[in-house]
Amino acid sequence: MKSCGIIQSALNYVRSFIISLLKMCSYFTLFIVLYSLNMPDESFGEMFTSMMSVNQAVSAERKLIDHLRIYIEHEAQRLEDIKRFFSRVTSLHDGMYNEPSETIANPIAAFKLVKRLKSEWLNVVQSTEAEENIKVLREDYRRMESSLPKLEDLQGAAQGLMRLQDVYNLRVENLVRGHFQQITDGNPVDFYKLPVSDTLSGDDCFLVGKVAYDLEDYYHSVLWFEEAVRLFRRTEWSPENEGTLEDALDHLAFSHFKTGNVSHALSLSRELLLHDPMNRRVHFNVEKYEKLINESLPATSNGLALKRPDSIYLRTRNAYEQLCQTKGSQPRHFENPSLFCDCFTNSSPGLLLQPIKREIISLHPYVVLFHGFVTQAEAKNIKQYAMPGLRRSVVASGVNQATAEYRISKSAWLKESAHEVVGKLDRRITLVTGLNVEPPFAEYLQVVNYGIGGHYEPHFDHATSDSSPLYRLKTGNRVATIMVYLSPVQAGGSTAFIYANFSVPVVQNAALFWWNLHKNGQGNVDTLHAGCPVIVGDKWVANKWVHEYGQEFRRRCSLNPEE
Repeated sequence: MKSCGIIQSALNYVRSFIISLLKMCSYFTLFIVLYSLNMPDESFGEMFTSMMSVNQAVSAERKLIDHLRIYIEHEAQRLEDIKRFFSRVTSLHDGMYNEPSETIANPIAAFKLVKRLKSEWLNVVQSTEAEENIKVLREDYRRMESSLPKLEDLQGAAQGLMRLQDVYNLRVENLVRGHFQQITDGNPVDFYKLPVSDTLSGDDCFLVGKVAYDLEDYYHSVLWFEEAVRLFRRTEWSPENEGTLEDALDHLAFSHFKTGNVSHALSLSRELLLHDPMNRRVHFNVEKYEKLINESLPATSNGLALKRPDSIYLRTRNAYEQLCQTKGSQPRHFENPSLFCDCFTNSSPGLLLQPIKREIISLHPYVVLFHGFVTQAEAKNIKQYAMPGLRRSVVASGVNQATAEYRISKSAWLKESAHEVVGKLDRRITLVTGLNVEPPFAEYLQVVNYGIGGHYEPHFDHATSDSSPLYRLKTGNRVATIMVYLSPVQAGGSTAFIYANFSVPVVQNAALFWWNLHKNGQGNVDTLHAGCPVIVGDKWVANKWVHEYGQEFRRRCSLNPEE
């Protein structure tokens, strides 16, 4: 009987060992997968600056899914083999080894037991099949790594969501649920209703909050970490998550402290200690917050309202955002009798048989929308020609050009000599405007694709400084702009004229034209304009900037020096 007890204990130990082995293999495999997918990469990422790049990422993920499917199939087969071994050994102990003395007396059974313990168990435990499977998956991932998003893309996408939140006054708690809603008269109102909505997880919200946190933007980090904490409390942690409830509580507590809400920081830190009671740093923070509250400092109230920080560089932020929220329509704007629509020929023989549909948007500044300016086929061709040359858009910075967070897009330049459709577009611009757009009197056609929350904050197209790189062309300042909308946009993306107080929605295949300079050569401050962030859609535009030189007999100076 004593030997039976020893054997039964051994059987229990074997079962426990096999179950632990299976779990360990699964956890080890998962760890390797996560490690390989989070390997640091130093290359420069700008996928977030262009929706075309985001679309390309979809096909990249499809390939990754195929690689992962193959890996899962191989791992499933490996685990099935281990399960078969487990079942065989277990059945032996449940059957034959119930009478161990008789089993041991059988030399064949004894030999097989010794063989299993010395050989078969060793082969199972030291199998390299798992490492080989994960090695193949890791190599497949590395081959695709250059085409996958980088850390900058994740940060840029997160900032894009925060930009949409701010400019369109979207509620974060609704945005997390996949609803683009504003609060009007105390009620949520859809700014745009998606035909197919998607939601954000606690880990999604944590990563957005972390981007704001790292930028010391505690206004946004509080809002996003609060949603992360709410969602983490309701769901179990998943292996693909980067953040945890403890991480979110920790970051949210400090964010509240930085915004002056010490009482809330204390409450969250105490909750964190319930999950991590040995965290000395959090214990120190609790003591610090309690001391601040006991000292009755004025900035420790639990009822402090979060206030969005003022912009340090965008003086027209409020007007800009209000115009973006109007979706391109202004109260009473179209009651002006001086504004009209007509079929326009510009006294040009080339337009007599097929006039252009013209809509006068504004007289001061003079802004016109030409409907149906390009065909669907022409727009498609222009986009296709531009795709290989798309690079991160730059802005004038002193005497140089540089990328900037207030312009999120990618652009490419197309020459007339390289693409017939560009030459055709240039000739059409000359017909409707009467301007000379041949180089060097106009710049090449710039094609722009906007990214996640893509925008271009208020700016002038004409140079406002003598040191501007525009003057390197030696053809004067930009006298006029024509912008062609090459694609539709479901929500957002309007062109807002800040001081003139109106905005124009995206009209597919139409072209927006305005004068940047007065006839006396001075810049028209009323042309301060912005590209509102794109909420939903893939916004493509083509810009043509016409310079002063070459237009002397086409746009004559006025006798009035003030005009």
